[in-house]
Amino acid sequence: MDNREENRHKPHCLVLPFPIQGHINPMLQFSKRLSHKGIRITLAATKHLFKTTQQFSGSISVETISDGFDEGKADVDLDPYLARFEQVGTETLSELLDKLRDSGRPVDCVIYDPFLPWAVVVAKKHGLVGAAFFTQSSSVNSIYYNVYKGQLKVPLLDKEIAVAGLPLLEISDVPSFVRDQDSHPGSFELVLNQFRNVEEADFVFVNSFYELEEEVTDLMAKILPVKTIGPTTPSMYLDKRLTEDKDYDLSIFKPVNSCMKWLEERTNKSVIYVSFGSMAKLEGEQMEELALGLKMTNKYFLWVVRSSEESKLPKSFVQETQEKGLIVSWCPQLEVLAHDAIGCFITHCGWNSTLEALSLGVPMVAVPWWSDQSTNAKLVMDVWKMGIRARPDVKDIVGREEIVRCIKHVMEGEEGNEVRKNAKKWRELARKAVDEGGSSDRNIQEFLSTLESIAPK
Repeated sequence: MDNREENRHKPHCLVLPFPIQGHINPMLQFSKRLSHKGIRITLAATKHLFKTTQQFSGSISVETISDGFDEGKADVDLDPYLARFEQVGTETLSELLDKLRDSGRPVDCVIYDPFLPWAVVVAKKHGLVGAAFFTQSSSVNSIYYNVYKGQLKVPLLDKEIAVAGLPLLEISDVPSFVRDQDSHPGSFELVLNQFRNVEEADFVFVNSFYELEEEVTDLMAKILPVKTIGPTTPSMYLDKRLTEDKDYDLSIFKPVNSCMKWLEERTNKSVIYVSFGSMAKLEGEQMEELALGLKMTNKYFLWVVRSSEESKLPKSFVQETQEKGLIVSWCPQLEVLAHDAIGCFITHCGWNSTLEALSLGVPMVAVPWWSDQSTNAKLVMDVWKMGIRARPDVKDIVGREEIVRCIKHVMEGEEGNEVRKNAKKWRELARKAVDEGGSSDRNIQEFLSTLESIAPK
């Protein structure tokens, strides 16, 4: 190799995620893509996260900053936590950038989660490129941005809400923090503050792909330097160019691998997979209705019920359904969704789970819980047409008959065939987006070229 090439400065990105699993994993996956293309990556983890998590990918260095709660934040409310994180994080992030510079590993760009909008201020003070990384869809970003700018007034008074680039929305389709901001005022401020100083960012990355949200992405790109770079599903489930990228690096739960052996014994498209992610807490009545709905279908089901939620299952349910069902506390979701036995996915429609189902072509039954999930569910059903949204009753409970109806819709008859056809289409488009020359790959390459043009030679 030419000595000049060998000594050439590799662009170096410091990646700063918000310290929860659903935000860390997409940024880690993006980091793997960048590393594969020759970018040096350092992940800035909070000291508490670093102490409590499993090891990260070998291609990614890890350094620590402080959020002011190095022993864990326990029961600290969101507002004081964010205020303390901004105060202490600003200082310790700046110290880390100085340390890396002084040790001969200067950073060229800070890629940050907009839940931490102060990070771009630190980056700019150090003369660095700032890149925001949104872990939600372009559609949801657009709704939050319109509320932040006052173009969508809250509280929402109209039955139908018009947002440019999106289908006409009902109030129930809008993110929960917007339609009822008083229920989680801290979260309402958090999602709006993502746009507090986003104009200072040189790049705005979105964990989506262009073909999935063309119109709204184009509109947002007229306002901000938006680039879709997803889906951030591990490469071996998509383009297979990163042969070591088979799973996420971070999981706060230990998977029960016996579920894969169980799936091997089932026929193609015969199993209902049920999971509501790492945070959702269903009401006892909702848990019972879901359980009885699964029982009524007389189909096989694999249901992830976290240990903290087990007590909500109907008495004797596990024993009564043991011939048809398997209940586990956690499972390797990507492996499960990729398995031929899976016929549909009953999901809360968190964005990461939604993207995984899109990437792997699995029809969805959407039972949204909070946050952006209702908007994702709307898109799954009415725009991407690869699933159905379950309708809650007057008590906001999805009843057993509704569960049965939705499962039949996506797994049986002509409607099921149409859903499966659309699911296959989106799976192929997701793969093409991240493969060489695809829309997301081109955006990543453009970012890389920018960094290389400003990096010291």
